[in-house]
Amino acid sequence: MGFFGSVLGILGFAIGIPIGLVVGFFVFVYSQPSHEEYPPARPLVETSITLLLDLLPDIPLWMKNPDYERVDWFNRFLSYMWPYLDKAICEIIKSSAQPIFADYIGTFCIESIEFETLSLGSLPPTVHGKNYAGVKFYETNEKELLFEPSVKWAGNPNIVLVVKLMSLRIKVQLVDLQIFAIMRVALKPLLPTFPCFGAVVVSLMEKPHVDFGLKVLGGDLMSIPGLYRYVQETIKRQVSSMYHWPQVLEIPILDASTASVKKPVGLLHVNIIRARNLLKKDLLGTSDPYVKLSLTGEKLPAKKTTIKKRNLNPEWNEHFKLIVKDPISQVLQLEVFDWDKVGGHDRLGMQMIPLKKINPGEKKVFNLDLIKNSNIVMDVPEKKQRGRLELDLRYVPFRDESLKYRNDVQDEKSSEDDDEFLSNAGLLSVAIQSAKDVEGKKKYTNPYALVLFRGEKKRTKMLRKTRDPRWNEEFQFTLEEPPLKESIRVEVMSKGTGFHFRSKEELGHVDINLDDVVANGRINQKYHLINSRNGVIHVEIRWTTG
Repeated sequence: MGFFGSVLGILGFAIGIPIGLVVGFFVFVYSQPSHEEYPPARPLVETSITLLLDLLPDIPLWMKNPDYERVDWFNRFLSYMWPYLDKAICEIIKSSAQPIFADYIGTFCIESIEFETLSLGSLPPTVHGKNYAGVKFYETNEKELLFEPSVKWAGNPNIVLVVKLMSLRIKVQLVDLQIFAIMRVALKPLLPTFPCFGAVVVSLMEKPHVDFGLKVLGGDLMSIPGLYRYVQETIKRQVSSMYHWPQVLEIPILDASTASVKKPVGLLHVNIIRARNLLKKDLLGTSDPYVKLSLTGEKLPAKKTTIKKRNLNPEWNEHFKLIVKDPISQVLQLEVFDWDKVGGHDRLGMQMIPLKKINPGEKKVFNLDLIKNSNIVMDVPEKKQRGRLELDLRYVPFRDESLKYRNDVQDEKSSEDDDEFLSNAGLLSVAIQSAKDVEGKKKYTNPYALVLFRGEKKRTKMLRKTRDPRWNEEFQFTLEEPPLKESIRVEVMSKGTGFHFRSKEELGHVDINLDDVVANGRINQKYHLINSRNGVIHVEIRWTTG
């Protein structure tokens, strides 16, 4: 049986393999594939809710929502900068914790509280949206960059706090720290000084998730039943009370003197009365004098009196208003010139008056001897008398109040006519920030903006080949009374270049009523341009009174 079984097995093997190959070949070639066992392809929107919920967490926020931007580069940047940020943040923590520790010294027999070791470890936080990196940016009318990052940090910090209690040193160590928080971060104000923002302002949009271990004398304090949850909730509550929006943590970046942009703080009223015994510069033994006045530190054109022909003792009695930005450091510069029809005008003399010599609201009269120039040493050898200039000054600071408030205190006005006049004077500041989607008949637009008010016309610089110009230019109008029931017009124009340099085209305009500006002191809005399909312009207007 063994011999015959072996022979039959060899025969079956020799015959079965060729037959199996032939049959398999014909089945493979002539059989039709069946797809019934595979589900048909369907759009994602037709997928079941359960499957979608399982799938959505794996989709990054920058794909699900166009408001979110990818920040993989920022996480990589954090990883490189973390050793330096670690030291900087620890210094901020130390300085912020000192006054808090000082409040507890002397209570509960506590003699001192100090950090023995303070390091945030080697693992940096990451900015993310759910499982993938993403951050949301907001567009505002203010000069700021506003965004909301979700920050996750599972770090390995080494934080050891030593509490001296009745001559006993008790070490408290923080371990296994995990933080998850959604923050709102603002870089403001945006400035033309590097790094181009004055401070970082941070606030929490919801209660943060904080998880950590706390070792006291080597034992894990968080293992005590009920204490872990109590400490967690207490920390969340305390942190939220300090930094939950609208509460903020402000971290200054630039020094206050560097970051602050000088804004008008008042008006200097100058009355040029007369001059006496001026120098003779003309061939006929006379002069044609006029006075030029300006404030140091200002780029605005100097003010000028009228020209008094052939007069060495001119009478002007002309009133001027100059915008003051720093009454401590600014100086009023007065120059008397002899007007000449041909060539340059000869300077007869000059004088300078520091504004710090003038008390706010006080009217002060000056009778000044004219000098050759501001370098007194050079004037000493000169015996020539250049005449005298008589004028009066009054510095009136602006008051940050609305027209309604001024009407409430109207009964307290001074009885003097000039005081009543000064209380109504003010400064109208018009800042043309930017425009969007301005388009004309030509392929390219070279937009600039015109500000039209009370017959005056002021113009921004022209930007070439853009439909979204950013001017960031400010214009000022000194007014003797509030601009009630008045409006200001802003026009966006385009000017041709090259062979078409003479062609101009209006891209849109807007008329802005100034009643709200006077009542509230400031408006900052975007306006749709009239006669423009989609054009929008961003304008900020301020009214400050003196």
